[in-house]
Amino acid sequence: MKKIYVADITLKAVVEQGLNLTFREKLAIAERLDLSNVDAIELGALHDNKETEIIYRTISKSLKNATLKVAVGNDDSTYNLAIDCIKKSKGGCLQVVMPVSTVQMEYFYHLKAKAMQERIGELVAKAKKDCKAVEFVALDAFRAEEGFLLSCIKTATENGATSITICDDEGVAFPQDYYNAVKEIKAVCQQKVFVQPSDTLSMAGACAVEAIKAGADGVKTSICGNYLSLALFADIIRAKKHILGAVCGVDVTNVKTISSAIDEVVASVNDASEQNASNDYINYNATMKEVADKIKQLGYELTDKDVGNVYDEFKRLTAKKEDLDVKELEALIASTAMQVPSTYHLVNYVVNSGNIIPATANITLEKDGQRYTGVSTGDGPIDAAFHAIEQIIGHHYELDDFQVHAITKGRGAVGSSIIRLRADGKLYPGNGVSTDIVGACIRAYINALNKIVYEEN
Repeated sequence: MKKIYVADITLKAVVEQGLNLTFREKLAIAERLDLSNVDAIELGALHDNKETEIIYRTISKSLKNATLKVAVGNDDSTYNLAIDCIKKSKGGCLQVVMPVSTVQMEYFYHLKAKAMQERIGELVAKAKKDCKAVEFVALDAFRAEEGFLLSCIKTATENGATSITICDDEGVAFPQDYYNAVKEIKAVCQQKVFVQPSDTLSMAGACAVEAIKAGADGVKTSICGNYLSLALFADIIRAKKHILGAVCGVDVTNVKTISSAIDEVVASVNDASEQNASNDYINYNATMKEVADKIKQLGYELTDKDVGNVYDEFKRLTAKKEDLDVKELEALIASTAMQVPSTYHLVNYVVNSGNIIPATANITLEKDGQRYTGVSTGDGPIDAAFHAIEQIIGHHYELDDFQVHAITKGRGAVGSSIIRLRADGKLYPGNGVSTDIVGACIRAYINALNKIVYEEN
């Protein structure tokens, strides 16, 4: 029977989820995984953090059975730390972990396809000089442009990669997609091929099974996070090893013991995280997927490119500020996502209001060189202005949300307005800035309106 290699990424998943485990807890996880007979234990890229560096070095020395895999990162400092850890372990593997989908390449690394492929080749060749075992990990592999994944794999193997991993970071792949992808890779690649399924669609086990049927040599598992469960995979192999013609060396009993112990730790940390989440704050170390999920929760349907734009700005802001609240995230969405050419341009506006007269608004917009004027009353100056705009366009859109913020201080403060219009069930954010708060609201409405018109056309 074919031996299926199991590489566990629990310690990576712990970091991704922002779980604040102690040094002792992380070391205990590594030691118990080692006793469970997993073939490899993976650690993420090291950054210039003395505490993390000590944890990594201690783990590397403590492993008796499992191979240690450490990501080299994308700069010299993380690379040198990875090399140092590998040298202190019994057996080691350096990982070159890079995205192959357009959205992640451009917004995490600001690289186009050709430059990314060259960078993969450079990192693999460099790692090969320092370590016999080098693994290329293709992030977001199932959203890569057609043919690009295979091109990157070819570049990696030509430069010395001894194994390949394909990941489904967004959880978009079905079991059949894994079968097809592995079959295609194995047809042109002699190196070991691993898969790292996501359990977003609750099909990680099925995806792993199809990958094995197609010839995959190993799987990536985790005891926490949205990945293939180590205990589940061990159960699948135990129950179906004769049908699959495959075995693995994982100690099922020990795995279930450690799973229970880690679940208790994760549950206690998650309780604290949920308490913080109730305040509608997004932590500075949120992943791109977590930010994308929050955007969906708010009701926005953005393209991958727009999500990338928002995430890029999110990381820039949180480099200076630890957390971002939901209102601030919506401001980012309005100002960075769904940017389109303007159909309607504001020419001028006159708004009158008082406690003894009804609020009235006279607004002139320009479209395709023609000017159109709307005059309306309303329940206050802003309501009147919105009615005047609707009179011009001949359509009423549901106002889902309306916010006003002062972004400078003093009597001449600059105001920012965030508008959310709903059209055909979809939300369109608009942003407007002016020293006149009514003007800011008018500009925000037109900004959102232009997005609706652009998409309708």
